[in-house]
Amino acid sequence: MRLLLPLVMILLTACQSQPHLPTWQSPEGRGHRDLGQIVDLRSGVQISPKQLVDNLVEADQVLVGERHDNPDHHALQLWLLQALAQRRAQGSLLLEVLNPDQQDNVVQVQASIESGQWPTDLAAALDWQKGWEWSQYAPLLKHALAQPYPVMSANLDRPEIMRVYRHIPTLAGAPADRRVQRALLEQIRISHCDMLPETQLPAMLAVQQQRDRRMADQLGAAPKPALLLAGAFHVRRDLGVPLHLPTQNGKALTRVLILAEVNDAVSADQADFVWFTPAQPQQDHCAGLRKPME
Repeated sequence: MRLLLPLVMILLTACQSQPHLPTWQSPEGRGHRDLGQIVDLRSGVQISPKQLVDNLVEADQVLVGERHDNPDHHALQLWLLQALAQRRAQGSLLLEVLNPDQQDNVVQVQASIESGQWPTDLAAALDWQKGWEWSQYAPLLKHALAQPYPVMSANLDRPEIMRVYRHIPTLAGAPADRRVQRALLEQIRISHCDMLPETQLPAMLAVQQQRDRRMADQLGAAPKPALLLAGAFHVRRDLGVPLHLPTQNGKALTRVLILAEVNDAVSADQADFVWFTPAQPQQDHCAGLRKPME
C-alpha cells in the first residue's frame, strides 16, 4: 500500500486541470483572427495553452514580455504562474516593477503573510512606485507574495540610474553590437516622441541596457526555475536580457514568451513563443507634448 502512494500522487498531479483562462478585458481586436492564438515561433505552429505550459515547464528560466497597460497581459501572467506551479515547484518570481530598495519591504511582507498577517495597505507596505499602476499588478502580487518562493526585484534604483547617466558603463559582446544599439536607440526615440536631444540618447540607451543587465544578473542569482516578468523589449532575444545572460551557462534552458496585442508583429529572432491578446485603445501620447511647442 505504501508503494502505491507515490504512484497515486503522480497520477493525481497529471490529471490536475489547469486554472481557467481569464476573460478578455481590453476592448479592441476582439474579432481579430489571431486573438487568443499562441504560436511556437521556432516552428510557426499554433499551439494550445497546455502545450505552451508543456514547453515552459522544463525551462530553468522563463522570460515573459508584457505591455504594461494591458490588463490581459497581467491576467495571463498570473494564469501562467499558477499553471506552471501545478506542474513543478516555482523557484522564484522576478519583477521589473520592483526596485532593489523595495526588496526588504517585499521580504517583510512575505514573512508577515506567512504568519497569517496581511498588511492593511499592501501597496504602501511594498513602498509601491507611482510609475506603475497598482491595479494592474495587484492580483499577481497578492498571489505571489503568499507563495513559498521569493519575489525578487529586477530593476535599478534611482541612484543607480543617475550614476549610469553620469558615467556610461562600457559594454562588450552582443549587447555592444551596433545593430542592437541602433534598434534600441530607435525605440527610445519613438517612445520619447522623437523629442529627446541627441546628446541625451547615449545615456538613455545605457540605462535601458543596464536594466537588461540587472535582470540578467538577478536571473542568474535567482532560485530555479525562475520566472521574469518585464516589458516586451526587455525580454527580446535579439535586443534585451538574453544578450546579457552568461554564455558559459549553457546548461540553463531559457524560454522567451511575448504577450502581444493583435496586429503586433513578433518574429522568431525575438522570442520562442507569442500569445496574442486584445488591444488597448491607441493613444497619441506625443500630441499633448508637441502642442506647447507649436
